[in-house]
Amino acid sequence: MKPYQAPSWLPGGQAQTLWPLLIKPRPLKLRRERWETPDGDFIDVDHVDGPPDAPLLVLFHGLEGSARSHYAISTARACKAAGWRLALPHFRGCSGELNRRPRAYHSGDSTEIDWILRRLHAANGQRQVHAAGISLGGNALLKWAGERGSTAGELVSGVAAICAPLDLAACGHHLATGFNRIYTQHFLKTLKAISAARLRQHPGLFDGQRMQQAINLFQFDDVVTGPIHGFAGAADYWQRASAKPWLQSIAVPTLAVNPKNDPFLPARHLPTRAEVSSFVCLEQAATGGHVGFVSGVFPGNLDWLPQRLLHFFLFETS
Repeated sequence: MKPYQAPSWLPGGQAQTLWPLLIKPRPLKLRRERWETPDGDFIDVDHVDGPPDAPLLVLFHGLEGSARSHYAISTARACKAAGWRLALPHFRGCSGELNRRPRAYHSGDSTEIDWILRRLHAANGQRQVHAAGISLGGNALLKWAGERGSTAGELVSGVAAICAPLDLAACGHHLATGFNRIYTQHFLKTLKAISAARLRQHPGLFDGQRMQQAINLFQFDDVVTGPIHGFAGAADYWQRASAKPWLQSIAVPTLAVNPKNDPFLPARHLPTRAEVSSFVCLEQAATGGHVGFVSGVFPGNLDWLPQRLLHFFLFETS
């Protein structure tokens, strides 16, 4: 399948990133399942069902994403049409209900990824599953694959990461500049609301005044995300949670799609062939934006991304 190329009527990474919000397809009706976690919390997993022997794709969403994100809806519709099953796990607090424990989720949450994949692998009759991640979910998935090395193949046929923020420091600082600040403010609005509710549930968990005063992701992660997940602060979190250093350790077929005009991660910070293992296919097209990938004539469609995922797992992981 050819690398993505944006239609001529949709120029620029910013437009390619924002346009999918306007043409988001209608969601399918999904089956929701609640799982109790080993530490007394819960996550919600939405499913597109099908025959038990149909391929199973697991899709991990991005920062503050859910099964209602445009890429999740388009992938669900593609899986339904292809006769595949789909599992859409929500990271803690992302399914519309605040989770119980003080912790939430973060970009390097490979322990949670491992637990989810093991449970789905067991439910799939010990057969391999196909695992993909979008943005934050892609970073966490790649980090998991790098940490597990060849043992990742016991659970998955391969992994695909779309627009993963492989260098969290580069991404976070870039989102604090210019037009990109609109994305930062969008994320902070929901992150602050959920964090305020979590603070009411767990008084003293972090400094609420500092959290409300945060004007960028570094300041937010320095007071909230980093400390409540065991990091010294934002700098420590961004360094230790980035997937880029783990790409050389991956030992399962891997697709890493990172458009060079992604407004979240500058192209100069993308990995080179020398920085990844032989199992990793780097697909760095000139266009696409951040999880944009609009195709076709105006007003366009969102078919390219799900079809790229299905093609990869059908033809490029054996």
